[in-house]
Amino acid sequence: MMYKRAIYLAVMALAALSSMGQIVTSIKGVEQKQFNVDSIIDDFDSRPAFGIYKDTYFVGGTALNHKPTEYNSDVKFQISFRHRLTKSILPFHSHLFLAYSQKAIWNVFEESLPFHDLNFNPGIGVQNLVVHNGRLVGNATIMLEHESNGRDGEASRSWNKVTFGYAAVIDPQLEVYAKTWIPIIDGQQNKDILKYCGIFQTGTQYISENKRWVADVTLVKRQGWNFNFNTIVNVGFRVSKRENQFLMLHFYNGYGENMLDYNKYHCRLRIGLLIRPNFFSDF
Repeated sequence: MMYKRAIYLAVMALAALSSMGQIVTSIKGVEQKQFNVDSIIDDFDSRPAFGIYKDTYFVGGTALNHKPTEYNSDVKFQISFRHRLTKSILPFHSHLFLAYSQKAIWNVFEESLPFHDLNFNPGIGVQNLVVHNGRLVGNATIMLEHESNGRDGEASRSWNKVTFGYAAVIDPQLEVYAKTWIPIIDGQQNKDILKYCGIFQTGTQYISENKRWVADVTLVKRQGWNFNFNTIVNVGFRVSKRENQFLMLHFYNGYGENMLDYNKYHCRLRIGLLIRPNFFSDF
């Protein structure tokens, strides 16, 4: 019953976000123009409070390190949105927001099409736009996040994080970001989650000048002194200049792709549909 309710909500939210693709913007979607600080903040505050947070996508594919079968081929989708609770009235022109992301691994090639895992990631945070010489140069975020798969017993996985992130806007086409966290691990079945899901992440996002191509690379550093990273690569091509929809190639290599299998290695290549903010997606 939990899975049926969750997929219903996911499909409805995905449809709603698709129809909103033309009007929603990223939380960092402030145009790179030479205005003073107040003008940039006023422009940000005048934008819709509700919008896409992280990439929203629906992709399907298979393993690259084994022969494809119905057991290592699947569909992966994510919905993600945020709502600004205040305008930039907090100290340093900061604002308060709520965010929610939901990710699913769906075994569509197996009999009865079972869901393998659903991951829920709500959070609340404070964000500060960083303006220098009349130009938006980045944003800093502090968040309290929860992530779990909503299950009990041996299949239960959960943890909480206080996260600190900074995204530097190099120019209108390029962003570099980093994020680290203080973990609060309450799940009895995932005490060693840092060994697989990491202690910080960094990456970059690129948007072509004509906004037809988008690409991003994220590296999640796993615990330990070894050169061990989970790697996520996305490449998207905008189907139409009038639509905020992309054909997406999604590559995941490493651990922690979903909460249930956080300690299992996955190497997957998938293709599908991407809906994203008009500027940069969050991470």
